[in-house]
Amino acid sequence: MLNVDLKGCSAFVKPELYNEYVKKALDAFDVLINESGAGNDFLGWKHLPSETTDGILNDIEAIRASWQKKGVDLVIAIGIGGSYLGAKCVIEALSHNFAKQLKRKDAAEVVFAGNNLSEEYLAELMDLAQERNVACIVISKSGTTTEPAVAFRIVKQFIESHYGKKEAAERIVAITDAKKGALKTLSTQEGYKTFVVPDNVGGRFSVLTPVGLLPIAVAGFDIRALIEGAKKAERALAVKTPENPAITYAAMRNYLFSELGRKVEILVNYNPKLTYVAEWWKQLYGESEGKDGTGIFPASVNNTADLHSMGQFIQEGSRVMFETVLHVQNAQRSVVIESDPQNLDQLNFLAGKHVEHCNHMAELGTRLAHIDGGVPQIEVSIEVLDAKRLGVMLYFFEFACGVSAYVLGVNPFNQPGVEAYKKNMFALLEKPGYEEQTKAIRAKL
Repeated sequence: MLNVDLKGCSAFVKPELYNEYVKKALDAFDVLINESGAGNDFLGWKHLPSETTDGILNDIEAIRASWQKKGVDLVIAIGIGGSYLGAKCVIEALSHNFAKQLKRKDAAEVVFAGNNLSEEYLAELMDLAQERNVACIVISKSGTTTEPAVAFRIVKQFIESHYGKKEAAERIVAITDAKKGALKTLSTQEGYKTFVVPDNVGGRFSVLTPVGLLPIAVAGFDIRALIEGAKKAERALAVKTPENPAITYAAMRNYLFSELGRKVEILVNYNPKLTYVAEWWKQLYGESEGKDGTGIFPASVNNTADLHSMGQFIQEGSRVMFETVLHVQNAQRSVVIESDPQNLDQLNFLAGKHVEHCNHMAELGTRLAHIDGGVPQIEVSIEVLDAKRLGVMLYFFEFACGVSAYVLGVNPFNQPGVEAYKKNMFALLEKPGYEEQTKAIRAKL
């Protein structure tokens, strides 16, 4: 399924003390399984894999087929935070690195909006839309979150002006609240197909709901395999044992944080397809653990590229970090280094070897160097990067996040600090109802 290897931490850990953290993680596991901890009204994600019905998957696949029949080749997915990062990470992980340059037309291209307020970004998105056959997925529980609401207003007006209101209703799908909110009201008025954002699933845990599954499906990927992998992880991780990889990971990261003062966790990958998996992971752990004046700061690097930038700091900088390395055991493509008669680059010693073998040796060499430099190493490995194993990995990190946050002593499922910037932004934009805050904040400037 998935393996967590702690050998890279052995030089830093006292076994008897680590065992105390295993006990804490097992206690936290009980809290998560029994749904007795803080935030227990947001635990719907735990059984999403096993509770995802054929009906939901069939409805999602029907939209993909309908849009294919219309010739849709560009889908604008509008959302912010967990409403886009999950889908983005899966699509990037499963895509051909050069699909755009190869102009592959086997599925629609999915692009994202509503995750920023850049005017240039939205203007350039409209430049692209002018040249393409467009549909839209809008994801928002309320329909009033500023960034996606602004983007949807612009994209909706574009689709209606180009295809007419009747056809627009067939090209816009909303993923929103079941009963209330501005987007639900609009969807009912306009006749949009809708999917529900479950009340008991927070945004950063929503990748296995239609929030993630619909964009992934219209991008051409096998959502049934993704769910099957997650279902396998759901079964395996529900077993209470010290060998449970979620227990192992949660216990070690909390040991390194609390006993050694390692306040930064760097997620490391050696495959560029995993870049957005790291972005998704950073939101998952950052929003879940960063509160109450505590938490492990989540960062990431993409190696071997970042060995030539961040590598120096990791090797010899402040000893405040540990690394979790995402290891993919087998590549799905084959490139062998050939011999060269001149050997001017002095690489003939690699002749006959696969490039991925060199990549693995760079990974191993880096891990050893960083351990020698005082950086503990956790390895999380999967056999191959495909939809099924990716489903395993996503569910593993979600489950381990719940366990780890309970060990840390925080509510994994709220994010009260996210609201602070919104209040300031609304005051500065002079939103009705914020008049007093506007006066107060302008007095500070």
